Amino acid sequence: MRHHYIARQWVPYPVNVVFAFFANPQNLGPLMPSWQKVQMEGLLVVDPPPRPPALPGPAPRAMVAGAGTRMTIRFRPVPLLPIKLAWDAKITEFAWNEHFCDEQERRGPFAYWKHCHSVKEEIRGEQTGTLITDQLAYAMRWGLLGEMAHTLGAAAQIRALFRYRQRRLVELLLPSSGLTGDAGTRAS
Repeated sequence: MRHHYIARQWVPYPVNVVFAFFANPQNLGPLMPSWQKVQMEGLLVVDPPPRPPALPGPAPRAMVAGAGTRMTIRFRPVPLLPIKLAWDAKITEFAWNEHFCDEQERRGPFAYWKHCHSVKEEIRGEQTGTLITDQLAYAMRWGLLGEMAHTLGAAAQIRALFRYRQRRLVELLLPSSGLTGDAGTRAS
C-alpha cells in the first residue's frame, strides 16, 4: 500500500540559496538526527543542466547534483538498534530553483520511495523567502507485517524526522546563505 506525506516550511532565504542547499548531497547527513549515524558510502554526481541565463541569483558555489546522480548512504533506522541499513537513491528529476526528486533504487528500507523537494518564492509580511514543500510517496516492505509497523511507529518516525529536519535546516542555512542577523530564527 502506498502512503503519502507532505511537509511544508517557510524560511526567510532566497530560493536559489535554499535550492542549492538541498541539491548538494553533502547536506543530507547534517539534516538527519545524529542517532542515525549517517555515512555516505557512495556518490556518483551527475552535473545538472546549465542554469538558464535569466535565472536570478548567484550561481551556487557548492556541489549540485543533477538528474542521474546516485548515492548510497548507510544509517541506523531505529534509535539504539546496533545495525545499519544501506540505502541506494537516484535523483530522477531536476529543474533549477523549482524541484528535484529522489527515488530509492536497489537497496533501502522501503518497497517504494519517492521524495520530491520543491521550492517557490513566497512573501510573508514584508519578508521575501522560500516555501519548501516535501512530497513523499512510499510503501513498506513485508506486506501486512510492514503495514503493522507503519501503523505502530514508522509513520510517526517519518513525521518526526521531517520535524527534526525543519528545525535543523534553519540552523544550517544561516551560515550557507551569506546572510547575517536573526533571519534564521523565523521559520514556520
